[in-house]
Amino acid sequence: MRKTPVRPIEPLRAGDRVAVRAAGDHDAGGFPQAVPGNGGRALRPGDSWLEGVLQTTWIGDTDSRPLSGGGQHPSGRGGADGGPVGTAGRAAPARGPLFDQAVPPGGYLWWYIDGLSSDGRHAITLIAFVGSVFSPYYAWAGYRDPLAHCSVNVALYGPDRGYWSMTERGRGAVDRGPDSLRIGPSALRWENDSLRIDIEERTVPWLGRLRGTIRITPHDVSGRSFALDRQARHLWQPIAPRAEIEVTLTDPALRWRGTGYLDSNQGSEPLQEGFRRWTWARAHQARRTVILYDVEGRDGGTRSLALGLRGSRGVEALEPLPEADLPRTGWRLARPTRADAGVPPDLVRTLEDGPFYARSQLRASLYGEMADAFHESLDLDRFRSPLVRAMLPFRMPRRAS
Repeated sequence: MRKTPVRPIEPLRAGDRVAVRAAGDHDAGGFPQAVPGNGGRALRPGDSWLEGVLQTTWIGDTDSRPLSGGGQHPSGRGGADGGPVGTAGRAAPARGPLFDQAVPPGGYLWWYIDGLSSDGRHAITLIAFVGSVFSPYYAWAGYRDPLAHCSVNVALYGPDRGYWSMTERGRGAVDRGPDSLRIGPSALRWENDSLRIDIEERTVPWLGRLRGTIRITPHDVSGRSFALDRQARHLWQPIAPRAEIEVTLTDPALRWRGTGYLDSNQGSEPLQEGFRRWTWARAHQARRTVILYDVEGRDGGTRSLALGLRGSRGVEALEPLPEADLPRTGWRLARPTRADAGVPPDLVRTLEDGPFYARSQLRASLYGEMADAFHESLDLDRFRSPLVRAMLPFRMPRRAS
């Protein structure tokens, strides 16, 4: 496994600022580092209020175009010295997913959606992986070729039972373009300002079919990406913080509508090289989507993030809420989260309970407003265990062709 040094994750100091990169600008050295900002000027024309709130956030705002060094596009203007790149004041153009972004050896790229039915009875998550971060096969192959380890993970949750599918595919089963991605028989396509996903998968461990269509129609689209670490090796892009979702399945026979969410993560190294553990939550409120991140770096440093996202209309840095604990899972995995003081979050249901990962549905009071939330807890120390990796093929079979 390729080892990459990770700097300590330091607490934010008063006056720290973030750098804004323009669409089309690239750093000749690859991912940019967090750098001093714009000397007190407004981060975007018309958004001068962001100058104050984003001084106190711990993430760097970066370009959301393909990774440098991938060979797909020439580098733009900018320096390799870690200084500001391009013109502060512009974010990447708002558009849907860009499926043909370069992924370096050892890296990863995924698109995540979730949705909750309007009656609250059904939920779904889907993740399309290029360089599957949780693949034991990718790890055993030495993280050499991310395109040889791709998968579409679909998890369907209902009042009576759930369905799970995650078959890994090799290079010959993957086809990518700017607006489309095919992995085996399943395909994602950005069309008419919405994301259509055609699912044709086999469920495990109980063999069955999962077939149908999911459509995500964003209320708004953001082209901005954010660095989750100081070295900006791990990036997160909230493409559609709020969306409408329509699920139409033939196997099982099911149809529902509700609210959805779409984002993307990419990295230039294995996820466990940068982090020991993290928790993440997203909640739709009346006028914004709240995102909560708590991460512990591989060096042991910890940081917290709280954002209010309004699509292309702006990003608001929020003060982190007090810590709150949820019951441990059946695998004894901790599920810390955050909520308003004096209002413990309600665990509606545990959606996934694994040895290193848990997904939950919550009802929580966040900044004075109750909201339904998806919550994830990830322990990458557990994931690195040879025993845990040996268990994964039972939930993640592989078909090389």
